[in-house]
Amino acid sequence: MTRLISSFLSLGLATRRRTFRFQFTALRLISDHPHPSSSNNPGPLTQYKNLVKEGKLQFDPYQEKVALELDNLVERLKQYEKQMEDYHIKLAKWEENRENERRKILLTEAESKQKRSEVLDKSHNRFLGRWIDRKKMVNVEPGVGKWVSYLNREKKLDLVVGKRPSVPPAPKGLYIYGNVGSGKTMLMDMFYSATKGIVTHRRRFHFHEAMLEINERMHKVWKSEVQENSMQSSIANWIKNLPFDTKVKQWIASEESYKENMQMKNILPAVADKFLVDQNNDGRGASILCFDEIQTVDVFAIIALSGIISRLLSTGTVLVATSNRAPSDLNQDGMQWEIFLKLLDKLVEHCEIVLIGSETDYRRLISQRSINLVTYFYPLNSIATKKFENVWDETIRNIGAPVRSETISVMFGRTLEVPESCNGIAKFTFEYLCGRPVGAADYIAVAKNYHTVFISDIPMMSMRIRDKARRFIILVDELYNHHCCLYCSAASSIDELFQGTEEGTLFDLESFQFETETEGSKLRRDVLAEGNIGSGGAPAGIISMLSGKEEMFAFRRAVSRLIEMQTPFYQEGARLYHPLFQADRSGHKIHNMKHATVLATSV
Repeated sequence: MTRLISSFLSLGLATRRRTFRFQFTALRLISDHPHPSSSNNPGPLTQYKNLVKEGKLQFDPYQEKVALELDNLVERLKQYEKQMEDYHIKLAKWEENRENERRKILLTEAESKQKRSEVLDKSHNRFLGRWIDRKKMVNVEPGVGKWVSYLNREKKLDLVVGKRPSVPPAPKGLYIYGNVGSGKTMLMDMFYSATKGIVTHRRRFHFHEAMLEINERMHKVWKSEVQENSMQSSIANWIKNLPFDTKVKQWIASEESYKENMQMKNILPAVADKFLVDQNNDGRGASILCFDEIQTVDVFAIIALSGIISRLLSTGTVLVATSNRAPSDLNQDGMQWEIFLKLLDKLVEHCEIVLIGSETDYRRLISQRSINLVTYFYPLNSIATKKFENVWDETIRNIGAPVRSETISVMFGRTLEVPESCNGIAKFTFEYLCGRPVGAADYIAVAKNYHTVFISDIPMMSMRIRDKARRFIILVDELYNHHCCLYCSAASSIDELFQGTEEGTLFDLESFQFETETEGSKLRRDVLAEGNIGSGGAPAGIISMLSGKEEMFAFRRAVSRLIEMQTPFYQEGARLYHPLFQADRSGHKIHNMKHATVLATSV
């Protein structure tokens, strides 16, 4: 047996890492540097004070308090990063030793079975062996024997290798809540930029993007679970070369499959461990998740957020989140109350709950105090339409490239046709983007592929076009979150856009989800199995039941963001942070876009 195990180890099989193991070491967030060094980025408080000093922000004591809290968190993360690096070294060693020992135990059991089979063969008493095996299984439910064997091996491993290393105590994150335009997202982004070079693994999500990615990850895990039920899977590869007969090999394969099935039993921890994977990283260091606009708009959002966030917090991830509501007010409809309470307990345990108490919408205030760019043209008459088209024509002329249609990739294997595009700039009609069954996945694809978006013929929103209004709100959210420049031609001013028409107001707008319409009568598990969220949106049977107050949050946020997107403050940020602008920073395209901005200002 010793020689067998030695040979087995020499092949490197015991230390081979499986791609579908669901442990925290698989969790790797998008990182800027594989090995962070000391950061030269100013902290959130310094950034905030500089903007106030430059006159770009008005001083607000609530904002300064949150900036100070975030500044302190950045300092605590510097020490936590070192602790997590040491922890991951210990964890990797523990996992390697545990896997080696587990396979030793399994091979010892296999050798015992092999010897027993050989003894029975020599005594020509196979019938007796089969009879003994049948007697052992009397009154034992299917799977119980494997469950007992699995538990026994786990207990042996705990004794031989020891318990899993404990995660170092993580510094408390922040849950920031307050009114629309109070500066929550701005402060979170200051924190995120300050952690570059300090924390290895970082990721920033908006609610819509997070829900879509969870769906996509669930589908991949679902497919993986189905595919791995076959003996032809990668489980069988290392077993094939073992010096046992076929029946013993089949027994080993079934025991391995059972172990994987046990790890797959709860799909959300499996998704959490792969949710923010960076395959190019060595797995060491701390991790942070910045989550903008936490909402619980439907049953799936509650279940998914509870499972994912609880898992991440339990395994050492530091969370900084924003929301319009305090954690206890997130689920006013009482959906899946017990699951929600578990999420609430985790948020309170791992985050400082901080209110930005200002009633001021600072996006609007910045707009009032600055010379805004003319990027929003109204009403839909010949004069405003001509100005809008002139800006488009001049922008394209300065780019010096032909306008063409193209197809861009969308999540879940879908695509979106873009009628007019030119070097990071795209033009759409409102009807094309919001009058068809498209949703957040499509809008995220647009925001990632184009730094500047023109949208024409935006109507005033009413109950008659409530689905279009809902899509437009999500579209604005995604363009804003991805730092895109936006030019619009619309039927009314921004303030009047969501006031409704003679056909009725929008106060009772129904179902504001992370995507749009439902998909017939399909259950979520059916959608997962097909891997299709559809161009229409959220899986069926999961319908948002938002209150009128929640709807008004969405409208007010859209108005606030549309106003800010006209300001020089936002435009400068877009050119600083959008990846396509960054890629072109040293080239002539930035110069040409600035020329277009001058034109827009003078219109």
